[in-house]
Order: sequence, then C-alpha cells, then structure tokens
Amino acid sequence: MMQTNPGTWEAIEEEVLLEETTGEISELIVYNDDVNTFDWVIESLMDICKHSFEQAEQLSLIVHFKGKAIVKTADLNTLLPMKNGLCDRGLSAVIETIKV
Repeated sequence: MMQTNPGTWEAIEEEVLLEETTGEISELIVYNDDVNTFDWVIESLMDICKHSFEQAEQLSLIVHFKGKAIVKTADLNTLLPMKNGLCDRGLSAVIETIKV
C-alpha cells in the first residue's frame, strides 16, 4: 500500500485554493519554426522546463505537427524565467494568462 505525506496534500490543497482565488491560469506556449532542430528543442525543454526526455520529445512533435504546444502550466512568476530561457535559446515562446 502506498503511503502519502499529509504535508504534500496540504501543499496541493493550498495551490488549488490559490488558483481558485486568483482566477487566472498561465500557460507557457512554444511555437514551431524552421530554424531549431528537434534535438535542440528537446534539450531546451529538458534543461529549462525540467521535462523528462519522453515529455520533451512528445512536446517537440506536437509543436512540429500542430504549430504550437502548451509546454508548462503554472503561475506567471514561475513561467516567466522559463519563457525567457527558451527565448534566449532561440525558441519562439510566449505566456498566455487566461481568466477562469
């Protein structure tokens, strides 16, 4: 049987309550381009967004075939340095904040 840490549940509940009270969701979106290689996009997503290789590979395919992908959802303060890091590496990335 799996044991859970009560402190973890409290942190999750607090995060959910915070999102409910702010009424905003921020998404980090990466757009396709004709410049960056799959390997570079995968490496960048792993380094900056802390995705596993498998996650980064799947996201790079979505970006390629659909033209864009939401690569991370979090609060704006968390996403801003990630967006800047991706842009510094030459990727096309934006943050969209949605009122809920």
